[in-house]
Amino acid sequence: MADFIFLHHDDASGGSRLDWDPYLTRLREAGVFQGGSAIGNEGCCAKKTGDAPELTAHIMGYVRVTADNLAEARKLLPGNPVFEAGGTVEIRELPKG
Repeated sequence: MADFIFLHHDDASGGSRLDWDPYLTRLREAGVFQGGSAIGNEGCCAKKTGDAPELTAHIMGYVRVTADNLAEARKLLPGNPVFEAGGTVEIRELPKG
C-alpha cells in the first residue's frame, strides 16, 4: 500500500458549507483514511536566501489515504465533497520515508 494525499482546491461550489462527515466515515470504514485537515488562509513562504514565491492560496485542505496505486486512489474520489461539487482535487503519492 502507498500513501496518497488529496489536495482540495477552493473552486468547488458550496465552499465551506460542504458536508464532509459521510465521505470521511466511508473512508474510515474502508480502512484507508489516514488523516486530513482544512488549511488556514494565513501563512507565509520562507527561503534561506532570495525572495520566496507567493503562498499557494487556492489549496483549502487535504485528506490522506492509503491505496495500492494512483488508479485505486482515484477510485476513492466519489463522495468527496469538493469533487462532487465540481471542484479540483489533486492526487499526489507521498514518498516512502
